[in-house]
Amino acid sequence: TDSRVLDIGRTTRIFPPHIRKAITARDGGCAFPDCTMPAPWCEAHHITYWSHGGTTGTENGTLLCSHHHHVIHKEQWRIDMNTGVPWFTPPPHIDPKQTPRRNHHHTPQRT
Repeated sequence: TDSRVLDIGRTTRIFPPHIRKAITARDGGCAFPDCTMPAPWCEAHHITYWSHGGTTGTENGTLLCSHHHHVIHKEQWRIDMNTGVPWFTPPPHIDPKQTPRRNHHHTPQRT
């Protein structure tokens, strides 16, 4: 969609190797704030769920370890891409102010 090389739209739910490699290069490992899990132990997650019409591409994918993948679904965290970086907004029962946060462990800190 939108003529992006690393976006295969809704052709398949599974992230193919070339898209996963690009997401791995960007995220470096689990993108959940403060997680140190390396990329080989992570799963590619659709930011806008596949079941809600999300596409398979770098702009709609992020790496999450199995634990945080379950946390995202169970606790209803929101993930937004901001300047090409996944930012995580906790649900109100975790943070009433819902302050967005990101993981600085795998990549240098930038705003």
